[in-house]
Amino acid sequence: MPIDVAAMGKSSRTFHRDPQTVKSRPLRDRVLELEAEGEWIVHRVPEPYVELENKFGRVKKVPLGHTWHHKSCGQCGHIPGYSTSIFWLHRKLGLDYRDPRDQTSCTAWNYYASATSNSAAQAAVALRNFAAAYETGYFPLIHCATSYGHYKEVREELLASPQLRGEVRRIMEMMKKPMVMPEEIVHYSEWVHAARHQVAAHKVLDLSNIVATVHPACHYHKLVAEDAIYDPDIYGGQRTAVVTATLKALGAQVADYSTWFDCCGFGFRHILVQRDFTRSFAVQRKIEVMKEEANPDVTITHDTGCVTTLDQSQFAARAHQRKVGIPVLSEAQFCALAMGAHPYRVCQLHWHNTETRPLLEKMGIDHQARWREFEADVERLKRGEIEYLTWEDADA
Repeated sequence: MPIDVAAMGKSSRTFHRDPQTVKSRPLRDRVLELEAEGEWIVHRVPEPYVELENKFGRVKKVPLGHTWHHKSCGQCGHIPGYSTSIFWLHRKLGLDYRDPRDQTSCTAWNYYASATSNSAAQAAVALRNFAAAYETGYFPLIHCATSYGHYKEVREELLASPQLRGEVRRIMEMMKKPMVMPEEIVHYSEWVHAARHQVAAHKVLDLSNIVATVHPACHYHKLVAEDAIYDPDIYGGQRTAVVTATLKALGAQVADYSTWFDCCGFGFRHILVQRDFTRSFAVQRKIEVMKEEANPDVTITHDTGCVTTLDQSQFAARAHQRKVGIPVLSEAQFCALAMGAHPYRVCQLHWHNTETRPLLEKMGIDHQARWREFEADVERLKRGEIEYLTWEDADA
């Protein structure tokens, strides 16, 4: 079914702001100014796109189709059903996309966790990926909020420093790549948010009895806050609208809790050097608070590290009889399930640590039958009848 762009526009309500609080020169304007000065090429957002507001009143363009998917190393390595759910949603909505084979990691782990890199190298990695997308004609859609936050900070540095732009230009010339900056830096959850009503129109499950809590990813809404999407109908415009608005569109109940603003515990450096702190923070500041205050059926978030940390940290906590046991999914997985995606072939919930079967039962999904189907797939792979599962297998 083709996307109805007219039905996906801005809220009929608007924010009421003091003009003094609105930023005078939005980032996109500065990006376009540097293009006019010959500093780089601006990769325009392709049509069709949806216009959404940030908290300062700027309209952000979010493309619906013709997207180049900047995948997440953590998703592909730890939560593969995250990425496959995003692709499955595109296919089901009839939206064109490209899954590139020449993408590199954003290397944000160097930047945030180890400090072993430098600004020119980090910025060159970003622009090398942007150039790869530009050369295909497809617009970059960032799967990982870490990459998303990092690329936003890279853009800030490049906008502020002619010297850094010069260093990166020399690197790009050696790679024979153009200097390219996207008109917008777009996170996949903004795409889901823009398409949420079309997703809801295709849902096959009644989710009205599902209670969900939301963890907004720090690297989405705290880094370069100008880019995050807000809506006056979602918490009065005081919290980012992505994820929460999607759950509401699907008919699920969204429950609040007091530590919604806290990090999931991942935090980058301490996940590497103070892992026990990460686990205890995730459990005691997030999961146990949700359990005590909201007792949700599921926690929904929109970042690789957040899903991993909130899900995996509950394993150690169970050994200490902590109040845990909340399944954690991305909103892409939750949307795909709502539209009838296979919980194991597509959403790959068997990679998750915390038990998901009670959630599936409450959603009306026969997980036992679906698991038998998946086990049959595995046997076909073992016998060499198939090399891998195809999209046709996933939709069977």
